[in-house]
Amino acid sequence: MKWTIDDVPVFVAVIDHNGFTAAARALDMPKSTVSKAVSRLEEALGLRLLDRNSRSLRITAEGETFYRQALLIMEQVRETDAAMAGLNAVPSGRLIVSLPPAFCQEIVSPNLAAFHRDYPQVDLELVITSHGTDILRDQIDIAVVVGPQEDSDLICRTLFAGPLIWVASPDYLSQCTLGDSPDDLLKHIRICETRYGLRRVPFHLNGQADHFDLARGITHVNDPLSVRKAIVCGAGVSLLPELYCRQQLRDGSLVEVFRNISLDLSASKLSVVYPSRRLMSPKARVLLEFLDRICKA
Repeated sequence: MKWTIDDVPVFVAVIDHNGFTAAARALDMPKSTVSKAVSRLEEALGLRLLDRNSRSLRITAEGETFYRQALLIMEQVRETDAAMAGLNAVPSGRLIVSLPPAFCQEIVSPNLAAFHRDYPQVDLELVITSHGTDILRDQIDIAVVVGPQEDSDLICRTLFAGPLIWVASPDYLSQCTLGDSPDDLLKHIRICETRYGLRRVPFHLNGQADHFDLARGITHVNDPLSVRKAIVCGAGVSLLPELYCRQQLRDGSLVEVFRNISLDLSASKLSVVYPSRRLMSPKARVLLEFLDRICKA
């Protein structure tokens, strides 16, 4: 296309107002600018759109055809502008969000009714996965991920960064004497989440850095809620994100133990990642605000 769409409304105004002078007045621009816009169109199209002299103006057959098409173009522009204004004002449309299973079950699902009540025109599609997500490949709009993230072109910000804690059930504690050393602790660890089943798990004992091996002789599960259930049912001691133990600590079904052995694992961090802040859609913006709000709550 050699012609410029900015010249189209000028040509339409000349026809609608029956002259260059009246069109210039309606558009609040110099008459010479109006004349140049029409001349550019004719030159780009290779057609004469108007026959004019100092006293009269007549649209040609080619000009009539272009005028009808120009009206359709202007109508499409107005409709598109109105649609975009509506999208900017009211969050709406489909939004694909990837979530870890535990985070969805414990944090997101209990609050979905409130989100749908506040934003009824946003159609959420939740993809629940314990594996890494490739946002661009999988066409994901927003993803919540666990642990440290590699440098990339994606925007990444921390959503939640609570501690890892050691927990056990009251029944288990009533049957055992735990002690307080790392060797004592290892005797009671029979299950842990897969991401923490490492040969060198760093910890601090009374401020001193050390590590122990959770890779061997321990059941590994890729779901913290399954680990939590096992511990509530008496499967010894394990480490869990404090985020997923709050209710159990309140109701007494779990007890925090070995407070002198603290963990500093970045794997306990939840982050939200998405392609770009530029021209972020309203639906994506309200979803990010929703995730921030429910994590803080």
